[in-house]
Amino acid sequence: MGEGGEDPQKLKTMAAAAYDYDNDPRWADYWSNILIPPSMASRSDVINYYKRKFYQRYVDPDLILEPMATGSTSQRAAASSTSTTNSNSNAQNSGYTSRTTGISTTPAPNSTSLRWDRQTIQFSVNAWVFVVAVLAIFPLVPKNLSNRAFRLSFMGTACSSLYSLYSLYGKPRAWNLQALQVWFQSVAVTKDFIYSIYCLTFITSNLCLKFALIPILCLSLQHVAKFLRRNFSRSTLYRKYFEEACVWVDSNTTTLSILSSQAEIGLGFLLILSLLSWQRNIIQAFMYWQLLKLMYQAPATAGYHQRAWARIGRIINPLIQRYAPFLNTPITAIQKWWFRVILRSLKFTVSL
Repeated sequence: MGEGGEDPQKLKTMAAAAYDYDNDPRWADYWSNILIPPSMASRSDVINYYKRKFYQRYVDPDLILEPMATGSTSQRAAASSTSTTNSNSNAQNSGYTSRTTGISTTPAPNSTSLRWDRQTIQFSVNAWVFVVAVLAIFPLVPKNLSNRAFRLSFMGTACSSLYSLYSLYGKPRAWNLQALQVWFQSVAVTKDFIYSIYCLTFITSNLCLKFALIPILCLSLQHVAKFLRRNFSRSTLYRKYFEEACVWVDSNTTTLSILSSQAEIGLGFLLILSLLSWQRNIIQAFMYWQLLKLMYQAPATAGYHQRAWARIGRIINPLIQRYAPFLNTPITAIQKWWFRVILRSLKFTVSL
């Protein structure tokens, strides 16, 4: 009975971790009004705690929020530091200057040490992906180098997405069917899982569609801009060269998400057209349309994809009603019709 009572809270915690905070304007206002030291604002555990607190306040009030363990340790550390400084000042007044200087210089290396947390690793990988993707689409780059950069950009994004999944959700608690099912259900609807499958689809393909790099560029650009604004806002180099671009990216995340969804849907139709060429890959086309179906249903991408498919339906449905009334079906049925086309072409290829 105790384990069954913990399952709803576990699902609520996973839902809070999978919530798309970047596209919620309330989160930016909430985070900007939190007064914490700059050294703690860059810590992933502190950010995740305030994200859960935001989720409990605005999305699900039934979420039980556990106290932040880092808060007590930081308070104890602050109390110990104040006690040591007081003792040092008393020692200076009493004449023990050598002992005071020895105590005050010991915590200096720890305060300036470089911390490679999850956000720093994600920033490094995404910045590298952005540079490699730009190199892949630059027209003056040789074809061999461009194709290699094309695959490396997808490999970098896949590694970044898988690392984010592991850092947020970890491994399943047990290696049985029930635990794997609960873990997979919490992971399968996240944006990181969707983009990891998206990248693996093009890494293993012989096609080199540069059009597929648009969602990768938008995703890496958002990660890089967010990290730079949060950690280098006081840097003169950032203010001189990167501030305007980062502010534009943060204020146009919805536009970038809409562009990504339209590019992802367009890639599905390009893969259908590629079945007529010698580079056709029927399995890749079929798997990609299954991924589009997941994007249409997942909460992280459903809003943008449903809006794009609705616009396509408003354009295609009048043409279907006029020229092909036998296809007068909703957009989901059109997707099923494309699946039948892929299967028929697969049978035709096998017969050859």
